[in-house]
Amino acid sequence: MRKHISYSELSKWHSCPYQHKIAYVDGNKLFKGNIYTAFGTAIHKACETLVLGDEVEEESFRDEFLKELSLLNESVQDEERNIFLKQGIEIIPNIMPAVKEYFGEHEVYSTEEEIYEKIVYNNLDLCNFKGYIDLVVKKDDKYHIVDWKSCSWGWDSRKKNEKIITYQLALYKHFFSIKHNIDAKDIETHFALLKRTNKKQKVEIFRVSTGERRVSNALKLLVKAIGFIDKKKFYKNRLSCGRCEFYKTVYCT
Repeated sequence: MRKHISYSELSKWHSCPYQHKIAYVDGNKLFKGNIYTAFGTAIHKACETLVLGDEVEEESFRDEFLKELSLLNESVQDEERNIFLKQGIEIIPNIMPAVKEYFGEHEVYSTEEEIYEKIVYNNLDLCNFKGYIDLVVKKDDKYHIVDWKSCSWGWDSRKKNEKIITYQLALYKHFFSIKHNIDAKDIETHFALLKRTNKKQKVEIFRVSTGERRVSNALKLLVKAIGFIDKKKFYKNRLSCGRCEFYKTVYCT
């Protein structure tokens, strides 16, 4: 019996159940990270430091970024590394002004908060939902869940409203509500985009609607995934082959 499932696991299953099997059931992993994931980890760390009231010096971000790069199995050209480093340094001064402009007076409730709550559906106890919430802000008796997303230029309206993407916040909201016994109506959800190549707007925070219907749909998908995984039903979604790390490998032909 599985112990838990995360949003990233759900997302991979949604993309292709067979890809999920190779990665999570068989334990194979070809993708070890790249310069984008290294940058994302480093800039997330900077965000956490800033919202807690500390400063982030250029040198400290540089060290964090280079440390993440050193963990990769692939080499990165100096020119590309320096471009990403410059982009991160340009984003950092814009983070707190964007947070303060968006939320006004607020308090930081938590950062990197772990969620590990039992999934209960139709009176059945399934496994636990596991996740980490980047930031929770409290303002006027409302709790605001924020997830940092590093990207290039930004997201268009289609991506901002893509169901599987918004389900991450819907699930965080649901299980955060359970963990703290907070009415879901008092919780709002937001994405914060950290844009590497956008010259006019380096940080964009926007609200994502996660009402009862969206939360319900997210939970139904989660329960469906658990059911298929437990029954070992792993069909291939051929439409996702082009984005799959296992495509045309010994694991999936």
